[in-house]
Amino acid sequence: MSRVFIVTGARKGIGRHLAEHYLAQGHIVAGCSRQDSSLTHERYHHYPLDVADEKAVIAMVRDVARRHGTIDVVLNNAGVAAMNHLLATPLAGVQATFATNFVGSFLFLREAAKVMVRKRSGCIVNFSTVAVPMRLEGEAAYAASKAALVSLTEIAARELAPFGIRVNAVGPTPVLTDLIRTVPKEKIDGLLARQAIPRLGELDDVANVVDFFVSERSRFITGQTLYLGGVVG
Repeated sequence: MSRVFIVTGARKGIGRHLAEHYLAQGHIVAGCSRQDSSLTHERYHHYPLDVADEKAVIAMVRDVARRHGTIDVVLNNAGVAAMNHLLATPLAGVQATFATNFVGSFLFLREAAKVMVRKRSGCIVNFSTVAVPMRLEGEAAYAASKAALVSLTEIAARELAPFGIRVNAVGPTPVLTDLIRTVPKEKIDGLLARQAIPRLGELDDVANVVDFFVSERSRFITGQTLYLGGVVG
């Protein structure tokens, strides 16, 4: 049965892959990013917006619900990376990182949940990172924003469970996207060496976890964060 998905950060990378993945399965997908998307499909609609813009997020969620009558799944994929020693990290950089990684996810979670409570069902998947359990040096602001998202996932799961809404999170390892192309190779190699499975993640690795969380067979699973690559705290 066709479901209605919202995918944030859908213009490229993991978000683009997930949008195409669920379109190929026959679902309806609404995507967003700061810029227009080249993805064209009869069941895809794109919204150019900043995920931290509350008015824009509210307008998008309401428009998706009006067009399709409901929202079944939200994939809070939009994110920015930041690498700096904390002593050299400007406040503006911290604020921008939290705005996209945490505030944007919070807004989509809150607004979509308002729609989902009407039919007492829905699934939200937030995107954390292995930088949280690894406590990676040089990624204080980035990891902190994603750690906040894990906490939000766990609390939202409890608050929304009475309405039949499940909230989980996936923590990808580095995947070869624009997000890590500027990261020094020795930094990536050092990170991979700390994983039980020491390789880069692939787009399908992430899609597999998302498939698991959004499956109707996972209706008893909520409040969980699944880190890829064998990473543990």
